[in-house]
Amino acid sequence: MVDDNGDAAESLALLLHSVGAEVRTALDGPAGLAQAAEFRPHALLLDLGMPGMDGFEVARRLRLDPAQAGLLIVALTGWGQQEDRRRTRAGGFDHHLTKPVDVDALLDILARVPVS
Repeated sequence: MVDDNGDAAESLALLLHSVGAEVRTALDGPAGLAQAAEFRPHALLLDLGMPGMDGFEVARRLRLDPAQAGLLIVALTGWGQQEDRRRTRAGGFDHHLTKPVDVDALLDILARVPVS
């Protein structure tokens, strides 16, 4: 999970951990890329509007990395207009959820992630 709001990231990480997920958090794009390289997640929850390196750039870099093939990328953002959703689709995101997150929708998406 990559989000510049540390409280939101930690709260959601605790919730996901309580349902059995192994979760790592990062507070900015570069740290998120480093975590993804080290942890090799099956899914990534990614805020869009982060300072420095935004979520679109993080997703672009992950999609270019053969080691991250098959990674499910979920936009988790306050941006929910049609144009935002179009940009996430075009930017390589698999899903677009808005904050505050619908926990049931998120868990449904994550439940369908293949784990090997």
